[in-house]
Amino acid sequence: MGNDSQVIGIDLGGTAIKLGRYHESGKCLTQLVVDTPQPATPEAVLTAIVQAIDQLDPDRQVRAIGIGTPGPACAQGRIARVAINLAGWQDVPLAEWIEAKTGLPTVLANDANCAGLGEAWLGAGSEFQDLLVLTLGTGVGGAVILNGELFTGRTGAAGELGLITLDPEGPPCNSGNRGSLEQHCSVQAVQREMGCAPGKLAAQALAGDATAIAYWQQYGRHLGVGLTSLIYVLTPEAIILGGGISAGADLFLPTVWQEIEQRVLPSSREGLQILVAKLGNQAGVAGAARLAFKRYGD
Repeated sequence: MGNDSQVIGIDLGGTAIKLGRYHESGKCLTQLVVDTPQPATPEAVLTAIVQAIDQLDPDRQVRAIGIGTPGPACAQGRIARVAINLAGWQDVPLAEWIEAKTGLPTVLANDANCAGLGEAWLGAGSEFQDLLVLTLGTGVGGAVILNGELFTGRTGAAGELGLITLDPEGPPCNSGNRGSLEQHCSVQAVQREMGCAPGKLAAQALAGDATAIAYWQQYGRHLGVGLTSLIYVLTPEAIILGGGISAGADLFLPTVWQEIEQRVLPSSREGLQILVAKLGNQAGVAGAARLAFKRYGD
């Protein structure tokens, strides 16, 4: 691809499909959001994506397509192995299907990995080569960037940061694990433990509610313990926190740091920064575009 190359990044979700046409410089030239078909069968989603691509790039200036899917992709970025909240998705060769319909080379990755790539490219992680990105949302997703490259392991399934164990006897996780980081630090965990959404609980804490303040301190301890394990294994330069819960980071970051400073040897956390993500809901689209540039660039 030359300096004027353009790609389309796509973030495939259970309710919406977000698309963006990006220049290699990182500039987003145009955006589009369409509803995810219901039921979201592979064939229906394919049709919706192809129609959206035609709408976003009527003059055929785009050179490649990257797609983030809500579940693991194969290591080659060709097959959506499972797609959470989408009906009938099992080993769907989505890249091949898109290529057949559009003639454009296509690559897939897990949506959390795409969010990580987006933050590493255009967001809070742009100054770092080694970083972790955690999305604190409905679940807890993650991405590992090493030497500037997305790390997904030999099968494409590495980097499930939210599924590490905090408490062997803790709440059951959909993965089959118990007491995972996700079961202590997700939106669902907050609602299960406190009976309200994180945003409301954050507002209560900011208004001085002692119970809410104590909860966020406990939340920070859980997150800090989870990050401790990841830091020892990967010694990142930075950890980027995204997802809806990250909006209240000021309420729990002090106790996150307390746990890390207590538990992690200084040699393993030298220069470590913990930052809040910058791209919001656009991280996945930007990262999917970056995925396409990396796979199909010069």
